[in-house]
Amino acid sequence: MRIPMMLAWTAMCLTSPLWAAETSQAIVEVNLKDDGYRGVWYSNQPSHDEYVYKYSGGLGTYTAHHQPMAVYSPQAKKTFFCYGGTAKDSCQHLLHMVSYYDHKTGEVSRPTIVVDKATNDAHDNPVIALDDKGYIWIFSTSHGLSRPSFIHRSKKPWDIEQFEQIRAVRIEHGEPQPLDNFSYFQAWYVPGQGFVCPFTRYKFPALRTSCFITSPDGVTWSNWRRLAAIEQGHYQVSAVGRGKVGAASNFHPEPQGLNWRTNLYYMESVDWGKTWQSADCRPLSLPLTEVRNPALVHDWQSEGLKVYIMDIVFDGDDRPVILLITSKGYQSGPANGPRTWTTCRWTGRQWEIHPITTSGSNYDMGSLYLESDGTWRLIGPTEIGPQPFNPGGEVAMWTSDDQGKTWKMVRQLTRGSPRNHGYVRRPLNAHSDFYAFWADGQPRQPSESRLYFCNKAGDVFVLPAKMDADSAKPARLVVK
Repeated sequence: MRIPMMLAWTAMCLTSPLWAAETSQAIVEVNLKDDGYRGVWYSNQPSHDEYVYKYSGGLGTYTAHHQPMAVYSPQAKKTFFCYGGTAKDSCQHLLHMVSYYDHKTGEVSRPTIVVDKATNDAHDNPVIALDDKGYIWIFSTSHGLSRPSFIHRSKKPWDIEQFEQIRAVRIEHGEPQPLDNFSYFQAWYVPGQGFVCPFTRYKFPALRTSCFITSPDGVTWSNWRRLAAIEQGHYQVSAVGRGKVGAASNFHPEPQGLNWRTNLYYMESVDWGKTWQSADCRPLSLPLTEVRNPALVHDWQSEGLKVYIMDIVFDGDDRPVILLITSKGYQSGPANGPRTWTTCRWTGRQWEIHPITTSGSNYDMGSLYLESDGTWRLIGPTEIGPQPFNPGGEVAMWTSDDQGKTWKMVRQLTRGSPRNHGYVRRPLNAHSDFYAFWADGQPRQPSESRLYFCNKAGDVFVLPAKMDADSAKPARLVVK
């Protein structure tokens, strides 16, 4: 039987860009257990060609701008993760799911349905955070202004059985306002300080305005601050280092918009978001509104290239390394290749930019790891899959021992798959037993979507689609 719809919207809510606060807080039911792992299938912008859509597929771990989707807890010895799941009778009914991998037993729990988001839009996928008391936070994002966002917290530390909705407020002009709408949320918890969260706000003033908000407790939040609003706006990714928060973004030029996304910008704050600066410590006047400004890393617009940002991490010197793809255009297919995986590293004096490899789609998202022994590791769908030039493909592992100057593929993790694998996510504080997390799907038509993880060695495991007990051991994927 289909899991019941748990969010009810009036006609006004569906057609209006805003809604009343009481509507956004209404009838959210939580704490339903599911009996297996099924990822949501989603498509965007029909292309009317053999590729069918601009992008599509099993997008349970989409987007790159939702961070993080998994967190390792050394106290609990578990990796907690969230994803966009789906109902039993529809691969396009978005449910916000949370579960964990138990490193002591090697098993996963039955996932908990936290929110039925009443949409098929994978842009509404959740993100997860763990506070210093062990409580699990699920931030239910929204794609723009037409649906509300929610925050839930586990009732017990390190426990996914029961979640309660948090009636969060932000302070605006000294007055509390509901924090009930945010897109592309990035939830970083800093022990002893609280949450630091870059996110996107639509029409604020750019179509997609990069913003920033903080909270000591997840309940009362600061006023949101605009970081960048260049022309039609931005997509951004972020990370927290030892003493800073950093954000990297592209921009969407006028009049074309997001399909012509280009350039790379980087900014950072060392004082909890009060002030922001470029990598070379030049103060930034916010929000950024000019294409050329001190935060510009590289001008790909002048080269006619589009920029798709995937990841950002800090090295041992607390300097950023950014992972992205460049291409000639937004349409699927070989004509807009090469799609070049690229790292941009701040050396302390300049940005070093190096290619890694090429792949078939602008949406072949993977994750970057900078390990304590100096190894740089990349896990992502760099190899052409069963649906060529659609998002995703076969997952491979690459390493570099010279800070990204040269790379070698050390292992292909999937091969001969029936569906493309994509959106490979790095858990926060990743444990070697659960090192990356992703989903698969058939991009050219609605399909089932399975969920996977791999260990640091590159062994892949499939999360069970059907569970008869409260926990189960994932099956190892046999690679032919």
